[in-house]
Amino acid sequence: MRRAPYVTSGPYAPPTGAHELTVTSADGARLHAELHGPADPAAPAVVLVHGWTCSTAFWAPVLRELAADHRVIVYDQRGHGRSAAPGPGGYSTDALADDLEAVLEQALEPGRRAVVVGHSMGGMTVMAAAGRPALRERAAAVVLCSTGASRLVERARVVPLRSERARARIHRAILGARVPMGPVTPVAKRLLRYGTMGPGSAPAMVEACARIVHACPGAVRAGWAHVMGGLDLDARVGLLTMPAAVIVGAADRLTPPEHARAIAAALPHCTGLTELPGLGHMTPVEDPGAVSGVIRRLVTDHLVTEDTEDTEYGDAPRAAGTGEAPHTVEERTS
Repeated sequence: MRRAPYVTSGPYAPPTGAHELTVTSADGARLHAELHGPADPAAPAVVLVHGWTCSTAFWAPVLRELAADHRVIVYDQRGHGRSAAPGPGGYSTDALADDLEAVLEQALEPGRRAVVVGHSMGGMTVMAAAGRPALRERAAAVVLCSTGASRLVERARVVPLRSERARARIHRAILGARVPMGPVTPVAKRLLRYGTMGPGSAPAMVEACARIVHACPGAVRAGWAHVMGGLDLDARVGLLTMPAAVIVGAADRLTPPEHARAIAAALPHCTGLTELPGLGHMTPVEDPGAVSGVIRRLVTDHLVTEDTEDTEYGDAPRAAGTGEAPHTVEERTS
């Protein structure tokens, strides 16, 4: 009997959305999206964008933290989950940005704004969309979680070699392999935990993440690995003029903290950098409470209160002297 692609019980099992919809992107790509949370359209909205080789299932623990009082939109990035694989020319950061714009325009009610949260490749999607009209108009704030803007294979620490060139060559070969990952075995779970999670990750967390990652088709995994291997979004970070928070696991081997620190320093309106001790790359699964806490603070500060304020952060960074301390580091215990 074939196992279900994702865990089916416990805190890491994907919850059933209140509503499903299909979003059509600029090139005609059709994306699976789900709406979770209360039917009340006045509830604050959050859009969650998953990372490479993941799917909407990845956000299950965060959904459980937020969906009681937020309207949460999740979608499968192209080629992942229930969204079709890209056609020729469909693997690019511009395509990811097109998809996010389409989700914001088609899944949010007209005129509604949201806090937009991107993990890993999802964070790269948010950065790729910086300056796009839909993101400027519909994102009240953003969260960039466990992500990087450039030099991903050079800075990764999965393979512990001193030579940056050698590390990059091996990382590129591993990430770009087109072969299926095969069944989720004990060895596969140990490898995944080493590469993507903190050493204290519970077996249930590792099982859930392994099932999600192994469900991604090999061709899709390789196609997006090629894009990320040449990623250069440094110039886009400065275009994210809305309030932005940055989160990273201190033990992240895929996108080490140096990425988060560089992004936080380049953001025009950084509300803070949160480094989570002992956690790896899968921060929304490893500590959903910490990630949800950052999201809730942005919702409270920049979404719930925006109806009573006359400030639009999409057009220019907040003026100095507002009482916010940009680029601060907040260390949270796991």
